[in-house]
This record gives sequence, C-alpha cells and structure tokens, in this order.
Amino acid sequence: MSLRNIHLSIATTDYDHFRDFRTGVVTAEGIDHTWSMHGHHEVFARFTLNREWDVSELSFAKFAAQVSREDSDIIGLPVICSRLFRFSSFYINKNSGIKKVEDLRGKKIGSPEWAHSAAVYMRGWMMNDVGIPLQDVHWYQAGANDPGREEKVELDLPKGTKLTRVSDKSLSEMLASGEIDCAIIARPPTCFLEGHPDVVRLYPDYLEMEEDYYKRTHIWPIMHIIAMQKHILADNPWIARSLYNAFLESKRRSIERFMDPAVSRYPLAWLPTYARKMRDLFDGDPFPFGIDENRTTLEALTLYTFQQGIAHRKMAPEDMFPKGVMTKVII
Repeated sequence: MSLRNIHLSIATTDYDHFRDFRTGVVTAEGIDHTWSMHGHHEVFARFTLNREWDVSELSFAKFAAQVSREDSDIIGLPVICSRLFRFSSFYINKNSGIKKVEDLRGKKIGSPEWAHSAAVYMRGWMMNDVGIPLQDVHWYQAGANDPGREEKVELDLPKGTKLTRVSDKSLSEMLASGEIDCAIIARPPTCFLEGHPDVVRLYPDYLEMEEDYYKRTHIWPIMHIIAMQKHILADNPWIARSLYNAFLESKRRSIERFMDPAVSRYPLAWLPTYARKMRDLFDGDPFPFGIDENRTTLEALTLYTFQQGIAHRKMAPEDMFPKGVMTKVII
C-alpha cells in the first residue's frame, strides 16, 4: 500500500467484470482499496443503513431513493454492476385467467420490496407502455421465498396506490395458493422451481421478447449501480474519474475473455459465439458504462422511480453523478 495513495473501502458481490480491479491486476490511479465481497442483499442493507463502505454496489431503486434526497450524502458512478431484462420475472397462477399483461389490471401482484429494481422496472413498463396505472392493481409486498422481508428505504406512494405488506407468508406460498395472482421477482420463486402445476411464467418466450424490446427502445435495464459517499470527493474530486477508469478497464478485460474464440475460459459451450452475438446486438458494447451510453435507460428508470414514489424528485441522469466525471479530453 502506498502512503501517498488514498485508501477506500469497496463492497460488491462477485462479478467477473470487476475481478481485475478487485485483485489488483487493474489499478485506480492514486487509490488503494480494501474490497469486501458479500451477497448483494447484505451489501445493500449495510450500505443503506450504516454507510459501512466508501464505495458500494446498490440496487438502482434504492440508489434513486437515497441520491434524490435533499442534501443526499451519496453520489453515483456510471458503472453498472448488474443489468438484466425482466420480462422473465412475471410469474402467474394459471387459475387467475391471466393470458397477457393487460389481464393484470385489477389483479393482486406481489414483489419482495416496493423498491425492488426488477419490479420497479416492470411496473414502469406496465404503466408507461401498456397503460395500466399503479392504482389499477392491488400490490403486495412479502419475502420472495421466506417471510419477513422489509422495505429498506422510505416511500411516498402515489395517491390511491394499494399496497399490502405481509409478514408471515412468502410470495411463493401466496402465488401457489392463489392468494396473489402474479409475482414479479428477480429470481424464480420456489413454487415455480419445484414445478407447481399452477405456477408458470407469463412470458415463456421472454428472450425473443426482450431482444425485440431492446431493438425498439434501446433500453437495457440497470438493476445495480455503484454508489459512493460524497464526502470522499470533497477534497479529492479526481477520485470519481480514477475509479471509473479502473472499473471500465476491468470490464473491458472481462469482455475480452468472454469473446476469446481460442480458449474455453468458462465452462459453457458456445459462450464466445453468443458473446459476439450480444456485442453486435448492443452496438459493439454488450455492457456499456457511462452516462450518454446509458441515457435512454437512465431516463426511463429515473422516471419510473419518481412515478412510483421511490425517488423524491425527478432527476436528470447528470444529477446522479459527480460533475464532470465523463469529461472528454481531446488532444
């Protein structure tokens, strides 16, 4: 560790695109770090409640709630930890008569938390693209596969929104019994994985649907982002760009490994071929960092979190990140 460098604590879950930065193969100029790896739910909770690290992975929904506060003590980096399309995340009970998304109007829909990024994104799609207002659904909140999960950020639900919190049952239980008609969950519920005869995906052909959605909208949903405590930039604003450069180079090296046609670096057949297909679909970068590179997605998600009473104000993408972090230098 250099005595001249600034030391930062960082916490994320285990990502290949962060690996080279975490292990020191890639370095951030002027920075040393201690990197903690935990499950993302633990990281979210500990950073949200206690600010245990200088730099942390955070769900986009929880990030939006905290960064939009008046005098917020955190700021973001335009570095994406996890991003996934979520049309696969609708699980329905067949007995509810749901055949298409429009049939969810008037139904009971559950999610693990209101500020659950997968659910935020799909509620936003239902509201803005399909035309189903939040008030036309009875929403439920409960643990996905175990009871007792609680909301981690403050909410200001839109007037007329019906949200029932259930502490003694899981969404999986309620979906299997028909107590709720649909669940929007990032991971498949236990009842689905165990083959419950009444529980199916609303969109079994989600892959084709998601590819078509991206081609039409250029929205590539962000689930988790990097947040940091503002105070670390007070005397050293250069830290933001130094971190960004290191994360970016680490990601570049990860994608290069995936694309390698000569060596099977990961134990999956045809992965390099699929990775090159994704590169071409996503205009040359299958997992873009940056503000302009993600502007359409960021604008959609800032709108959705504001509409759903999670963000305190409607933010422009630039409002969430350090001023000048994406400054281009032309020589």
